[in-house]
Amino acid sequence: MPTTANPLLSESTLDYGAPDFNNIQPQHFLPAILKAMQLQENEILEITNNSALPSFENTILALEESDRVLDRVRSIFYAVAGANTNNTIKKIQKELAPKFSVHTDNIMLNSQLFQRIKEVYATIDTQSLDDESKHLTKEYYKNFVKAGADLPQEKKNRLKTINAQLAELSNTFGKKILDASKKEGLLVQDVSLLKGLSEERIAAIKGNNGYELPLVNTTQQPALQNLENRDIRKALYRKSIHRADQGNFNTSTLVEKMAVLRLEKAKILGFDNYASWSLQGTMAKTPTNVFKMFAGLVPGALQKAAAEIKEIQEEIKSDGNSFSLTPFDWNHYAEKVRKSKYNLGEEEVKQYFELTNVLEKGVFYAATKLYGITFKKRMDIPTYHPDVVVYELFEEDGSALGLFYGDFYARESKRGGAWMSSFVKQSKLRKQKPVLYNVCNFPKPATGAPALISFDNVETAFHEFGHALHGFFGNQNYESISGTSVARDFVEFPSQFNENWATHPDILSNYALHYKTGKVIPSELLEKIKKAGTFNQGYSIIENLASSSLDMLWHTIEKVLLLKMLLILKRRP
Repeated sequence: MPTTANPLLSESTLDYGAPDFNNIQPQHFLPAILKAMQLQENEILEITNNSALPSFENTILALEESDRVLDRVRSIFYAVAGANTNNTIKKIQKELAPKFSVHTDNIMLNSQLFQRIKEVYATIDTQSLDDESKHLTKEYYKNFVKAGADLPQEKKNRLKTINAQLAELSNTFGKKILDASKKEGLLVQDVSLLKGLSEERIAAIKGNNGYELPLVNTTQQPALQNLENRDIRKALYRKSIHRADQGNFNTSTLVEKMAVLRLEKAKILGFDNYASWSLQGTMAKTPTNVFKMFAGLVPGALQKAAAEIKEIQEEIKSDGNSFSLTPFDWNHYAEKVRKSKYNLGEEEVKQYFELTNVLEKGVFYAATKLYGITFKKRMDIPTYHPDVVVYELFEEDGSALGLFYGDFYARESKRGGAWMSSFVKQSKLRKQKPVLYNVCNFPKPATGAPALISFDNVETAFHEFGHALHGFFGNQNYESISGTSVARDFVEFPSQFNENWATHPDILSNYALHYKTGKVIPSELLEKIKKAGTFNQGYSIIENLASSSLDMLWHTIEKVLLLKMLLILKRRP
């Protein structure tokens, strides 16, 4: 495709350089990304061929600016791939995974380039650089060392092979997870079996072949809370936890291969295990510190969960049943306990949390009160999906701050979870203001029905916008260290801080309005929400700790041969 015919290879003429989704088509991505890679390779070659002594300007700054086109194209592609994928996008992802790996390794393992970086790094204190430029230099040096730039060539060659294999495996893993969530939902023919779900929810999941309960990216599916039929709850739960460990979407072999390769990679890079290598540049620093944190949480979580089990089992008995509590019963009977203990039902609470009110009169209102920023809805900015909304942000003095995209509803083309990312990152050097987005997976209402969300989802909206604020308030010269480009465990601080405002009385009374009457949430209902704030957290924390510990155990094995033997034994009948 000629460069002139590809909108991704030209800077957008829209405000803030926002992507022109009116003109961007899936077929534009592959040629644009390949061209952008080539452009960066040419710039890297110019750096390494420069006969002048290495300096911040001709090495570090030149490297920082070498990915301008690639960064723009790649950010748009992966936004669409995560939130609105299709078969064309998936095919491109598969083709690009190894190419990106090779491209990155050709830069990060480039001996000539690293030698120049080392020389700038070694003389950093003798150069007239501002603190941010010194920090940028240190970050590049640390990242190149972490990637293996200081290794002998034979080890670099093996590392390149491993990285390429991991890229392909990771892409295949992600595709299987998305396909499993999309295709493994529970189909129910008899609507009476869905007793407990609201009429609006039943209407939303109705299809040509019955009613499909979709899978979201958690083990505890939202519908488990309300479904009264135990067999249906069991079927949905089993669909959820087994979506990717059997049948066409089995990822077990992929996981095993990735674990072995990651361990070998860590060994090549001089670490005992992959977790030790991966935790570089984080606040936790070491696996020992991570496990210590886990150990500190376990006693309290177990005590809390044990008390919850007792209450829930009593609720099961009072409901006229004699079965023992199982995971697929937990949220259903926990909701009953919530109603009896706190006289609080989620469906009652949802009436006060209509999504647009939550966003504009809650999330945005809090940001205005705290930081003085204001918001204006933009209907003229094209988006990658009709559900996406766009707002322009302004500083307290009225000057432009950036653009925010909100993509809140679950759909088959979107991966699970919630996240924040960017189309354009803040950079004074590049004269860029941030263009950021939040993606969530809230249940989409039936056409014409209000979008009523749970209080958990309200907190998610505040949380993810906390990440966005972190990005909007970036004030750096260099894009690669701007906004959320911080230690990846510290990056959760602004988002968790922002969650607190969801329950602040002045904020809550502004957005928690009944969707029919417009009345503010009653003080007694608000008090119930606060009292129930830590309710049912024992199970949730234990589930999180178990998953996190399992992940750490996979990645703290220190012997490649031992890991291979364990996997062989696991597969034996």
